[in-house]
Amino acid sequence: MKKAILTKKAPLPIGPYNQAINFNDMLFVSGQIPLDPISNKLVDSGIVDETNMVMKNIDAILKEANMSFDDIVKTSIFLKNMDHFKDVNETYGEFFKNTPPARETVQVSKLPLDVNVEISCIAIKK
Repeated sequence: MKKAILTKKAPLPIGPYNQAINFNDMLFVSGQIPLDPISNKLVDSGIVDETNMVMKNIDAILKEANMSFDDIVKTSIFLKNMDHFKDVNETYGEFFKNTPPARETVQVSKLPLDVNVEISCIAIKK
């Protein structure tokens, strides 16, 4: 059964989509940007802070679905500038204590609200 996941601890969707969709034991998390859910303002103080905010938003969504970073099997990272790859990679890696998931990282010309990074993922409950 398909179920929408929604938490106020992550930014509310800015379009016609959900933060995540849970289907059976799988969770499909929509792309998260560095939007602070409390202030509703973009974090734009540098790519490390922006990536941290994105990962915290993903964490809040995972928790709402009773999952964790250990359940993530696939991520997609979208960067406005591939020169940020090293910093994003290091910050992202801090959130995976065990086996990191499969992933791709691509440079794109523009992201929602003109942010520098967006990350989506798929998790499967173990």
